[in-house]
Amino acid sequence: MDAAGRRYIIHADLDAFYAAVEQLDNPDLAGKPVIVGGSPENRGVVATASYEARVFGVHSAMPMSRAVRLCPEGIRVSPRFQRYKEISDQVMGTFRDITDLVEPMSMDEAYLDITDAVEEKNPPLAIAIDLKARVHDKTGMTVSIGVATGKSVAKIASDLQKPDGLVVVQPGEEAAFLSPLAVGKLPGVGPKTAERLRQEGVETIGQLADMPPDWHQRRFGKRGDWVMHRARGIDHDRVSTERETKSVSAETTFANDISDPTELREVLVRLTERVAKQLERKGLPGRTVSVKLRLADFTTFTRQATLLVPTHEESEILEQGWRLLSNELTPGRSFRLLGIGVSGFGAIQQLPLPLAMTEV
Repeated sequence: MDAAGRRYIIHADLDAFYAAVEQLDNPDLAGKPVIVGGSPENRGVVATASYEARVFGVHSAMPMSRAVRLCPEGIRVSPRFQRYKEISDQVMGTFRDITDLVEPMSMDEAYLDITDAVEEKNPPLAIAIDLKARVHDKTGMTVSIGVATGKSVAKIASDLQKPDGLVVVQPGEEAAFLSPLAVGKLPGVGPKTAERLRQEGVETIGQLADMPPDWHQRRFGKRGDWVMHRARGIDHDRVSTERETKSVSAETTFANDISDPTELREVLVRLTERVAKQLERKGLPGRTVSVKLRLADFTTFTRQATLLVPTHEESEILEQGWRLLSNELTPGRSFRLLGIGVSGFGAIQQLPLPLAMTEV
């Protein structure tokens, strides 16, 4: 920290990452609407879209069939995740040339604690400009950067001037910076929550920050203090170089809806094998087995079972997963997605019964 005890945090976010890599590797795609994702015929979804495609309303997680309708001239490219990881590793290495305190959030996003690098002759703005140049020189990628004294404000700042943005929030100006922004910009406030807040007349982060503590407690329960502090620009979360694994899962979307139990079990077996191998490799026995299901009408839900003894054994995970899945196999029901996951890697707690089932 500096003499005033302040931290300086960067949130770095690569712009339209997958699409940018495709445009980098194939110059013919430069300046064109590129949509990375699965085939519309096989119910693929958009992984990301270039900014040229985004102006048509295309965005990530959108069904590819809709993206193609919105942007008929869009160029669909199948994902190449190994290539994206290669570029990501280069970018993260560049981040670590600046500071050892790097917390990757995904292949294209990370927090950096640059406090120790800040000096009178090397202010945060200079570090951010240098970092952008290093990333571009090494990889050809552009990165949007937000700089602030806390992670949440830095993340909001990095999103404001995309692509190739740079926003620095000076110490002491966090609340003023946040105040006019839409309440949905605050991390942790999703679209449904934002809509409920707007119905109560709370449309900006500043209005949210002005609400009294007891109001926050009523609206957000245990998260009340957390939301209130973030709205006021107060965030002491540290940049962690080691991210705890909370769950290991695998899922697949079917080209055609499946209702046959034998076919579904075969898919479950394959997915369970992938999950069990990851758990064994990471040395992570878990207590909670979850099955994710999506019906033909897009209804999505999860069923889970909590075991008395943690496991990473494939047979045990499959047994519980199949039990959960088979309970949902009713006549006339067909499925378009199936997934299985294991979580609950913490301390073992005694349960009153050998197996407790919950619905999510």
